[in-house]
Amino acid sequence: MVKSFINLINKEVSGLHQAAYLLGVFAIFSQILALVRDRMLASYFGVGTTLDLYYSAFRIPDILFVSLASIVSISVLIPLIIERLDKGKAEAKEFINNVFSFFFFAIGFSAVLAFIFTPVLMRLLFPNFVSLYNFDELIALTRVLLLSPIFLGFSNLLASITQVYKRFFVYAMSPVAYNIGIIIGIIFFYPIWGLSGLGLGVILGAFFHFAIQVPFVASERMLPSIRFYIKWKDIKNIIFTSLPRTITVSSVEITKLFMISFASFFIPGSVSVFNFSLNLQSVPLSIIGVSYSIAAFPTLSRIFSSGNKQQFVDQMVSSIRHIIFWSIPVTVLFIVLRAQIVRTILGAGGFNWDATRLTAAALALFVVSLIAQNLITLFIRSYYSQGRTKTPLFMNLFSAIVTIITTYYLVVLFQSNQFFREFVESLLKVSDLDGTVVLMLPLGFSMGAFFNLCIHWFAFEKDFKNSTALVFRTFFHAFSSSIIMGVITYKFLDVFDNVFNITTLHGIFLQGFLSGIIGIASAVLVLYLLKNRELMEVWKALHKKIWKVKVIVPGTDPQ
Repeated sequence: MVKSFINLINKEVSGLHQAAYLLGVFAIFSQILALVRDRMLASYFGVGTTLDLYYSAFRIPDILFVSLASIVSISVLIPLIIERLDKGKAEAKEFINNVFSFFFFAIGFSAVLAFIFTPVLMRLLFPNFVSLYNFDELIALTRVLLLSPIFLGFSNLLASITQVYKRFFVYAMSPVAYNIGIIIGIIFFYPIWGLSGLGLGVILGAFFHFAIQVPFVASERMLPSIRFYIKWKDIKNIIFTSLPRTITVSSVEITKLFMISFASFFIPGSVSVFNFSLNLQSVPLSIIGVSYSIAAFPTLSRIFSSGNKQQFVDQMVSSIRHIIFWSIPVTVLFIVLRAQIVRTILGAGGFNWDATRLTAAALALFVVSLIAQNLITLFIRSYYSQGRTKTPLFMNLFSAIVTIITTYYLVVLFQSNQFFREFVESLLKVSDLDGTVVLMLPLGFSMGAFFNLCIHWFAFEKDFKNSTALVFRTFFHAFSSSIIMGVITYKFLDVFDNVFNITTLHGIFLQGFLSGIIGIASAVLVLYLLKNRELMEVWKALHKKIWKVKVIVPGTDPQ
């Protein structure tokens, strides 16, 4: 049995859609655990100061991670590792040792500096929290979390190797292990060490994320080791390649930092509402956009390096079509079922009905831009596969500035213009709640995401003229079937409102679940009648079971 499990996780998965669905399945499992994690946090603490501090403590470690861990970024290293593997395994191993050694010293030194200056940085970033009695706990938690970027950076390096060998099972299990560690921290560590115990759970999860990839990498004799002699030529090349990507990813984290800083000035619990809704909308983002972009990236890199431009475009268009196919109906379902989703997942303990409604409204504003976020993820990976890191840098940096400025003025407009405020509150049915100004954060985020998508799409069309014309048929099919699905789902919510007791978890879950199932069935029927191409491709990919893929014996080089 153990041998069968090892063979399963060491499978090579080469098909785009099979790899994407495999990653999607594990992403669903991981996100289920993430939702369990968030439900436990919501139940224990509700929407209030404690969780505001918890989420704020991630800001410095996250920025440290995106700033330095990009040196061992998957999207940067995969093309370089492939290039060296083509020359021989020994050269690839030497390259990996060199990268690992530099990262080890760089991240260690940076973490020590961040540890020393944490109090100063947190006072600058969150001045409104300084007067709180538990501000010292925020400092302690931030310092504990500084170990996270170290383990996750090491994990990134190993993930580059597992993806080069197309061992997506191993890679896909990492986030599952990460969330298990966090849940252990909530259950066992928090009662003993308080907020710092929650941080220790995050560190345990980050260690699991790293450790689960070690056996396969070790079996390939590619496990990195520290070298005090560093070849600076390789490092210089990586830094110049990764620097634009670092700034690209950092722009996203900086945007979140600004938004959470804005939220810290609103009523207590605003940071929690922002993060809960952001986490919920990240579920379909991880399952759809991230899965497809990760699955497509190694193939795009190989195709581009071979010089086959048309095949590269075909692969991109296929990924775009399927992202659109999945994103639009999921967006509609999340908007229609937002209250049922939030109440089912988070509605326990200290998370009351007012918190549910406010978080549901924020979720609706986030998920509006789901299609934009998913496609941006793919477009960025396509540029990285071409070795063009500067183009997405400028586009994302500019978009981040636009997003921050837009969000700021939306907050000002919401607070100063009664008509605008009442329109938004009435539209989202939160007119009787306090703290609705927090809704301007996801609204600004989504407006920035659509702006970012427009410039990415325009740039892609400029490089590959008329390449995306075929996706508009997919958009029409997905949009039309989703509108029908949304209307039917909404109508059945009213029907089941009289059938189930929606004041209970069981009742509100069944109301949303059955309404959604009926709505989905109607969408599938419409797509079938339209003879939708993507629906047929999905069926074929699912029919050709992933576990029928040929197993590559560990130690065999597939190059």
